[in-house]
Amino acid sequence: MEPLGATTVFLVICVSCLLFLSMQRKSPGGGNLPPGPVAFPLIGNMLQLNPKNMPQQIEQLSRTYGPIFTIYLGSERVVVLHGYEAVKEALIDLGEEFSGRGSMPLFEKTGKGTGIALTNGERWKQLRRFALTTLRTFGMGKKSVEERIQEETRFLVERLRNTQGRPFDPSQFLTHSVANVICSIVFGDRFDYADQKFSTLVGLIVENGKLQQSPWARLYTFFPTLMDYIPGPHHKFFKNVWKFRRFVQERVKMHRESLDPNCPRDFIDAFLIKMDEVQINGQSHFNEISLAECARELFIGGTGTTSTTLKYGLLIFLKYPEIQEKVHEEIDQVIGRSRSPSMADRSRMPYTDAVIHEIQRFLALASIGAPRAVTRDVHLRQFLIPKGTTIFPVLKSVLYDSREFPNPEQFNPGHFLDANGAFKKSDFFMPFSAGKRICLGEGLARMELFLVLTTILQHFTLKPVMDPTDVDITPVSSLMTHVHKPFQLCALPRERQ
Repeated sequence: MEPLGATTVFLVICVSCLLFLSMQRKSPGGGNLPPGPVAFPLIGNMLQLNPKNMPQQIEQLSRTYGPIFTIYLGSERVVVLHGYEAVKEALIDLGEEFSGRGSMPLFEKTGKGTGIALTNGERWKQLRRFALTTLRTFGMGKKSVEERIQEETRFLVERLRNTQGRPFDPSQFLTHSVANVICSIVFGDRFDYADQKFSTLVGLIVENGKLQQSPWARLYTFFPTLMDYIPGPHHKFFKNVWKFRRFVQERVKMHRESLDPNCPRDFIDAFLIKMDEVQINGQSHFNEISLAECARELFIGGTGTTSTTLKYGLLIFLKYPEIQEKVHEEIDQVIGRSRSPSMADRSRMPYTDAVIHEIQRFLALASIGAPRAVTRDVHLRQFLIPKGTTIFPVLKSVLYDSREFPNPEQFNPGHFLDANGAFKKSDFFMPFSAGKRICLGEGLARMELFLVLTTILQHFTLKPVMDPTDVDITPVSSLMTHVHKPFQLCALPRERQ
């Protein structure tokens, strides 16, 4: 039970704002802004937007105001992009102008503009470019990271075998496996699942994920300054971040003491070497504060979204045993059961590839993509959007476009298959967003989704604890994302061929 009713909290916020903060809505800056619903002082459009299901409310507003419209979240002005054309025109065709990071109050307090995700300008460009190059050097899309994922899936298979066909919740298993992959890239090695520090780190990520979905986090998004002074569970989010940062700082210290500039072991080593190089030139973007934040972002970003998508994939296989059986058949034909799946197999497994793409499309995990901001005054169609305006690209509106994906509310791998059964690419497939701010770990995530899911189905038949027709795959909406409902399954070993 929530400590305060939603109505009470809302009234307290409104009164407090009026009496103590005198908040003032941002000036439109003279821009010819897109239309939108009437916004009230201080609270903006909170009365028209249900924070428990923001994506649905956005969908309804788009029917009234069109594909580009304006809303206010508290005092924050937001221009919403709905539909493929609007998202493409902004994020891709005007990529530079829409490459800023929009307001994310819950993360800004802890990030302090030092990492990659929340920074802008030259700092963001340099840190992102370095991260992409380093991840490629350490094998993003190459064999070394593939081997790390394959190694981790072997540990995962053993854990699944140890369930001995009994019902279990796969959440912890998958979260641990995905977290260990990013650990090997960032920190240089994986952790034993029983390692106390590793369990604590994963626990912090899981707890903060739940806190992000809470009403308190939603209120912080609308009224960050006020919520800093109101007691509540949202303060636990910040404490967890600082605990995580202390762990990263400890690892950085260990790496510095054993650093060999001629043989970098991982992301932290590469960053330390870069720091030493640029200090000569007086550059300031590469320092230990930025390193700690970048490492933390990579760990969190490389764990939560991928593990959630994997869990949803298992739920889909429980709901549709006929789809699971077709994937089994393709695995047996292309890979067999005596060797580990590899990325080289994917091109010969169009049905499996289509299923994984459809899992991402149907879940639409980041239903409203991470907020962007315009870096300068920019014309978009007949509108003039002032510099600094926050942008919401509604990715679900692209992933559920009925012109590209007929009957988008139905799960259908055929959305990514042509008439001959070959895999069919789509420009509308944007689960990682698009443009210059596309997800930094897209390549790693794609690799993990393919290797982990195929390895699980290579070794096991997944059975639900209820009739498949009763399995509920409806994504649960929150402020800006979709997640799955908790579930259990049984993993029955398949006999070797």
